Amino acid sequence: MARTGTVRIGISGWTYKPWRGVFYPKGLVQNDELAYASRQFRSIEINGTFYGLQRPEAFGHWREETPDDFVFAIKGSRYITHMLRLKEAQAALSNFLASGVLRLGPKLGPILWQFPPRMRFDAERFAAFLALLPHDPDEAVALAKRHDERLNGRAWLKTDATQAIRHAVEIRHESFCTEEFVELLRRHRVALVCADTVDWPLLMDLTADFVYCRLHGSERLYVSGYDDAALDIWADRVRSWAEGREPDDARRLLPATAPRNRGRDVFVYFDNTDVKLRAPFDARSLARRLGIPPAPVATRTTTAEPETVAR
Repeated sequence: MARTGTVRIGISGWTYKPWRGVFYPKGLVQNDELAYASRQFRSIEINGTFYGLQRPEAFGHWREETPDDFVFAIKGSRYITHMLRLKEAQAALSNFLASGVLRLGPKLGPILWQFPPRMRFDAERFAAFLALLPHDPDEAVALAKRHDERLNGRAWLKTDATQAIRHAVEIRHESFCTEEFVELLRRHRVALVCADTVDWPLLMDLTADFVYCRLHGSERLYVSGYDDAALDIWADRVRSWAEGREPDDARRLLPATAPRNRGRDVFVYFDNTDVKLRAPFDARSLARRLGIPPAPVATRTTTAEPETVAR
């Protein structure tokens, strides 16, 4: 009997002041926002890891605040993707993994590597980077132990994770629209992010045993909401992927893959967070279409709003 993959619908980040009193209940303690959001959705992207190295204590707190069956997607360091542009990235990758990422243990989901819009496809450079990426906990710990002196005294070098370490790549330049790039991702078992936006390529080639989607707003970047018709289309696509099939309307560079009896896990994150604050509401609507209910959550309320770093 065929098995359906696990579907996780979520949001990108959770600390947004305009969400307070709109998505978050009025008076909700700011420090309870993650606890609340993680019981509305089965996964959330952590944005703070993109902007700078976090500390193990932060990852430990995030793990403790979320339900047992919850997972985080982690945005990879922009130092690697935007500054180094993948050149001589081993030390930076080791530092990133040693910063506390492994402390999430079983709650560590895919690691997202997002590239800048002006970065073009360089086959040799990408092949070297993809070859560095660890795919199981032991490989990740071994690579983290190669951190440099900047992580001395603050590194986390163990994990109780047993799941595979998954990676996904989001491209933002047309030069990546080549069969060579898709084949390279398949060789390294790295997912090609299906990114819905007017500004970047939308490709649905399957290159790993899971699917990673980011819905940024198809009319205006980070702003546009998704109406009922659009959400119905995305729900059909998610069902197809989870059942091991490909959507009938999939945009690909290579032919469709063979049906997969085990299905595929599917991660979908709404990133249309600006102006209309659509992300959590669109994520809820898609989850309902797929029969994924939110979990109940008990929260504290107060009139105080302590300052915290946005994630």
